[in-house]
Amino acid sequence: MSLPTAAHVRQQFLDFFASKGHHIVPSAPLVVKDDPTLLFINSGMAPFKDYFLGNKPAPYKRIADTQKCLRVSGKHNDLEEVGYDTYHHTMFEMLGNWSFGDYFKKDAINWAWELLTEVYKLDKDRLYVTYFEGDATDGTGPDTETQALWRQYTSDDRILPGNKKDNFWEMGDTGPCGPCTEIHIDLRSDEERAAKSGRELVNADHPQVVEVWNNVFMEFQRLADKSLIKLPAQSVDTGMGFERLMMAVSGVKSNYDTDVFQPLIQFIAKEAGVPYHGTSPATVTDLPATEEEKTDIAIRVLADHIRAIAFTIADGQLPSNVKAGYVIRRILRRAVRYAFSSLNQKQPFLYKLVPTLADQMASIFPELKAQQAFVMRVIEEEEIAFLKTLETGLRRLDALEESARQNGGVIDGRTAFELSDTFGFPLDLTALIAREKGLSVDEKGFQQALAEQKNRSRNAQETEQSDWVTVTEHDAPNVFVGYDQDEATAHLLRYRKIDKKGKTEYQLVFDQTPFYAESGGQIGDTGYLESPLSKVRVIDTRKENDLLIHTTLELPQELTEEFVLRPDGARRALIRNNHTATHLLQAALRRVLGEHVQQKGSLVNEKLLRFDFSHFTKVTDAQLREIEQIVNERIRQQIPLDERRNVPIAEAKSLGAMALFGEKYGEFVRVITFDKDYSVELCGGLHVANTGSIGYFKITAESAVGAGVRRIEAVTAGVAEAFVDQQLDLLAQVREALGNPQHLLPSLEKQTDEIAALRKQIESFAQQAINQQKAQLASQVKDLNGLNFLAAQVQATSADDLKKLAYDLRQTVPNLVLVLGADLDGKPQLAVMLDDDLAKAGKLNASTLVRELAKDIQGGGGGQPFFATAGGKNVAGLSAAIGRAEAIVAASA
Repeated sequence: MSLPTAAHVRQQFLDFFASKGHHIVPSAPLVVKDDPTLLFINSGMAPFKDYFLGNKPAPYKRIADTQKCLRVSGKHNDLEEVGYDTYHHTMFEMLGNWSFGDYFKKDAINWAWELLTEVYKLDKDRLYVTYFEGDATDGTGPDTETQALWRQYTSDDRILPGNKKDNFWEMGDTGPCGPCTEIHIDLRSDEERAAKSGRELVNADHPQVVEVWNNVFMEFQRLADKSLIKLPAQSVDTGMGFERLMMAVSGVKSNYDTDVFQPLIQFIAKEAGVPYHGTSPATVTDLPATEEEKTDIAIRVLADHIRAIAFTIADGQLPSNVKAGYVIRRILRRAVRYAFSSLNQKQPFLYKLVPTLADQMASIFPELKAQQAFVMRVIEEEEIAFLKTLETGLRRLDALEESARQNGGVIDGRTAFELSDTFGFPLDLTALIAREKGLSVDEKGFQQALAEQKNRSRNAQETEQSDWVTVTEHDAPNVFVGYDQDEATAHLLRYRKIDKKGKTEYQLVFDQTPFYAESGGQIGDTGYLESPLSKVRVIDTRKENDLLIHTTLELPQELTEEFVLRPDGARRALIRNNHTATHLLQAALRRVLGEHVQQKGSLVNEKLLRFDFSHFTKVTDAQLREIEQIVNERIRQQIPLDERRNVPIAEAKSLGAMALFGEKYGEFVRVITFDKDYSVELCGGLHVANTGSIGYFKITAESAVGAGVRRIEAVTAGVAEAFVDQQLDLLAQVREALGNPQHLLPSLEKQTDEIAALRKQIESFAQQAINQQKAQLASQVKDLNGLNFLAAQVQATSADDLKKLAYDLRQTVPNLVLVLGADLDGKPQLAVMLDDDLAKAGKLNASTLVRELAKDIQGGGGGQPFFATAGGKNVAGLSAAIGRAEAIVAASA
């Protein structure tokens, strides 16, 4: 059977709503930049949040789109079900049609039914719909209007009431909300349907009776006191899961059996050399029972996860150990483990899937195809890094299995944390592997260990914020006028109070402002708010969604007065220099290094500029000099700024304007040009009127940021001149220190050779001392309950020396339990070493032992079961720690 293509089904949806007067808009990037409540777009409505909140007017009354979404954290977390069932995913597409104060329930329901039954030809006898049954606590009755509308299209036995959980949608604790109507489809066989009605399985988590489409009718506003009031303008917010729609129109039993996933699945199976057996309609509810199930699950996991990984990287988020970057690293490592354990892929494998995915999505999401080589490189490097520790970590988990079974089938939380900290195993990966072994993880203990580590490194930042307080109502809030004005008069619209651990700040929103809010790498403006009665300092300006927020340390006295808003002019001028220099730098990089160079991040402030870009090798000194020369040449040419606003996006691209991957652009954009044959970019930041204002450009550093990403730091104008002067002063000091030699480099080389020879001699003496100490210590080993035991305070100059001594002694003395302490320039250090067999036996654990002994030196530490270290603050406690070690080991052995 020939399956419908994803491209065709998707286009049918967009064409249908275009015919109904909807404006088709592109998907927003997956990564969210200006919303502190979200890391990723997790629903179709998220990009339109500001329209519903009233922060900005919607550009069109009717909109339709397909939106990339990601659900792997928070309350929307489908990660554990991925691959095991037929319809949950990490990244998915949400088809949606939107009405902002235009049509409402009648048209939304009419068009939904028309599209599903007349365009997609879905069997009406398989469809069920729901309506909100009302909620007494909110004082809302049944949505009889929706119920009556559905009676025009289907029978009462297919129109089901739904409770507040399923059929009332809210954006948050406050804000727009309303009842919704869901459309479900029953994909079971005729025999199953005859045996049991589909209406009994709606919203019952049946894998073949699934929700396809949800239409939300925004008609209420939830207030802070939890009451509801009617909105002045009623709106429609709909979301249809594209992958589930494909399952329905294809007549198959699983999302994975559709054209969305099959090209990836077939590629994985062929590349891994294993067959794919398809998806059973029954969910794998517990552990995969057969090898076929294990490989099929692994193939589905990879086909799903590569979509989330590749598109998030393409949208500007690199894997890392913090926030959104950590989420992607978790998904990637989860996929690597499945490829390693279930598909026997011991070398990087995931990156090979990217070309197939990029070709699949090129027509609707071209950003991945445009960055294919870069995305592949990042994924491959991440795979290489994790594979280095994966096998060791898996062996460690295998060794823990017996002790976990003795502990009621639970892996200790601190051990799970050690796997994360030492081997890079995210908690959910450890939990997954444990689940496959019939075990669980003490997640509470893991979180406790994680919290302790965070507290050791820094104090947690506690922030509380009040609700917004409205001062002045205004129809068009938040207009930025800073392109044309260095100051402006304005009225305060709203404010809120922020408490940050002993410090109070205020956030203020005005009807218009010349203050630039941090965006696109450019730092936010500082300055003053002036009224007849007060002058208040603005310490930062930021965006939250599309609100332009001014942060102050005090609240103005008269909130309803007219304010004069004045950014710091001198600071802004320096920022302009650096921002324009960044544009000149990017153009120079593309000329010298190649057209593959794409911006991957930037920072522009009054002191420096920092530019991250895609490039796979170190930029040579010769290339850096050439880049500098090109930029300074453009500065000397005094090229005037050509700024064009409200340019249609298609026209801007035809001008050759550089767009940033991962940025959301509207229908109209701002184009910044410095010589149409040199630098043309889409940009919302501030720039000099003429490149000559920059004065001078100097690169100060070039480095690697991550796989396939390099970083250049540079300074301009007076800061650049000061930097050059400092380097010349330093050079003069070096000459003077060397006796002003005629030839500087040969003199330095001679000094370096002499220092290296002396260092080698010192190391030889140190090694002799260590050998003598090692021999003395070996003679002090004593028998302790059948173990060779030694606890001693030793002489060492560094933690590495102490570690080497411990390893040397372990090689010399079999069956050894070793505790060493040293005073490292006033800082106590402990090291615990166990023989491998002792560590595997599980009665003794070096990490546990060192943490207990570290109490005496007022410190903490950890490590692996066979070797662990600890540092502290109390040198005097070393002798007590050494003294206690014997009793603790004797009790455990």
